[in-house]
Amino acid sequence: MVVHHLAPGDGDGPAMVGFVVSKAVGNAVTRNLVKRRMRALMAQQTEQLPEGTVTVVRALPASARSTYTVLERDLHRCLSRLALQGPETQP
Repeated sequence: MVVHHLAPGDGDGPAMVGFVVSKAVGNAVTRNLVKRRMRALMAQQTEQLPEGTVTVVRALPASARSTYTVLERDLHRCLSRLALQGPETQP
């Protein structure tokens, strides 16, 4: 799992989250399962994201074989790294 995070700088509006699950992850059923799991996990984390930020969560092919618990751990690890590094800002 890879998480991209952008803070546009204006801070207006709610935090937005998008998901990318390519065909490399698996067939349509598998991709939808991974997307539903990621959406449920991010729903728990959205309140912690600053207003006006954009976050994109990209599933890697290994996500197809991962359990909900493993995806949760990976997402938590990615978001923790973001918190340490701080958001990117546009010039």
